[in-house]
Amino acid sequence: MRVLIIGTLEGQIGAASQIAIKRGAKVQQADTIEGGRQLLRAGKGAALVMADVNLDIAELITSLGSERISVPVVACGVGNDTQAAVRAIRAGAKEYVPLPPDSELIAAVLEAIAEESNAIIHKDPKMAHVLQLADQVAPSDASILITGPSGTGKEVLARHIHNKSKRKNSRFVAVNCAAIPENLLESELFGHEKGAFTGAIARRIGKFEEADGGTLLLDEISEMDPRLQAKLLRAIQEREIDRLGGNKPVSVDVRILATSNRNMEDEVARGNFRQDLFFRLNVMNIRLPALRERPGDIPVLTKHFVAKYSEANGVTARAVGTDALKALTAHSWPGNVRELENAIHRAVLLASGDEIGPEAIMLDSGEGPASMAGPVANKANAQDFVGRTVADVERELIIDTLHHCLGNRTHAANILGISIRTLRNKLKQYGDQGFTVPQPGDAERPAP
Repeated sequence: MRVLIIGTLEGQIGAASQIAIKRGAKVQQADTIEGGRQLLRAGKGAALVMADVNLDIAELITSLGSERISVPVVACGVGNDTQAAVRAIRAGAKEYVPLPPDSELIAAVLEAIAEESNAIIHKDPKMAHVLQLADQVAPSDASILITGPSGTGKEVLARHIHNKSKRKNSRFVAVNCAAIPENLLESELFGHEKGAFTGAIARRIGKFEEADGGTLLLDEISEMDPRLQAKLLRAIQEREIDRLGGNKPVSVDVRILATSNRNMEDEVARGNFRQDLFFRLNVMNIRLPALRERPGDIPVLTKHFVAKYSEANGVTARAVGTDALKALTAHSWPGNVRELENAIHRAVLLASGDEIGPEAIMLDSGEGPASMAGPVANKANAQDFVGRTVADVERELIIDTLHHCLGNRTHAANILGISIRTLRNKLKQYGDQGFTVPQPGDAERPAP
């Protein structure tokens, strides 16, 4: 794990760095926000930024967002300045850590911000077969295309492959091809020189260079514009890239992993995806089955998510009752593991008594508890659609799904089967029309 410390922290930086290093982190330091940004732009990425609370945390987080540098920020400060801590959290900092540093607290923050676990939780034989195949091909440098429905854990499997490869001690860099606007994705992948286009205020190293020596994951690659696919093919074939505005190619050594929730052969046949690029990426194909195809995973995943969200919300972890587990196993899970995770998160918040019962498990886009979900309830709900416009029903479905996902746009888009770009456009339209749009973290629907 790479940690970037920004600020002097009144002499406590050495102690904080040593604690992080002992916990396995690689630490860089910059005295100023601009110095920290320059390190990040230069491709010396970080999994976590620890910034002095006396710096302008809001400006740091805003500027990182505008430059599409995705990294969590933790504020640190000497003494007990409650107001500074509150300002930092409101500005978007994930945590506030008081200094002098406590080794266990630093360790807890590092563990919480880092990837929770590289182990893939499973019990079903179908997933065991997938992991056996992944482990077999991981040591090679071959490109791998990971396919499967949204929410099945394709990025988690990609990280697993990286950690089983000979590149495991180098960087794993992921870029979501569906979440970045087409006119910015090229710069995100290949980087740019200062002044290459409006807004290019400094040289920025792209994801290919960040991943040099390691692994680059191209998430949802089927969403990539065909024009950019040609540049990507050249970069993979020639093992070199051209920064926007640059005057000479840059050599790169990366292993390419890619994911898609689409049928790539169909995309090639429709002309949406280059056949030569498909063959280059599809040296090995690993398909992740939908959750309904691996029911043996539902109990172990449920137990994992109960423990995770009980700890996160500071509540006692309850056992899942027999009736609740039956309802979970019987559900079709169109949103796959991600939908199950959301359902269990909600159940942890709603449960009362000694165990999690079916009344706490909201299924079918949060329409009601699991005990009410079924053909009869669905038939009754269908009557509500008569006499309404398609636009009205679509809006209600989208907003209800977003509430179900606690405001998480990416999760909602995957459950709905639409791109994140389409979802954002819809939500902007609804907001402009005066409808209340759930924000990230919203746990409950507003009262009617």
